[in-house]
Amino acid sequence: MAVSLRLSRYGKTKKAYYRIIATEKQNKRDGNFIEIVGTFNPMIEPPVITLKEDRIKYWISVGAQVQGATRDIIRKKIPGLIENREEHQLAKVKIARKKRKERIAATSKSGAKTTKKKK
Repeated sequence: MAVSLRLSRYGKTKKAYYRIIATEKQNKRDGNFIEIVGTFNPMIEPPVITLKEDRIKYWISVGAQVQGATRDIIRKKIPGLIENREEHQLAKVKIARKKRKERIAATSKSGAKTTKKKK
């Protein structure tokens, strides 16, 4: 199951506050959730944000996807956490691309040599 960190809306009409929750991706916005990892109240000036940093770090470390506005909130409160993860994933993708290109180049060279010998 894919877990995501996202906002869940609570409060009255036009007086919303949000919980930052860990939930399965298929669940509805205000449906079942695994854990509450923070709150966000945009109605107060300045907006009040509380986060359980250790739980957010745990969920991100086990592969939870961070959705929409939650990504911006976490970037402000815990700088470097999401960026480091994205840099690591990008580095893995670059290595895989390089290996794939080398493998294709090696295959095309050996295939080209064999076709020339057969003629």
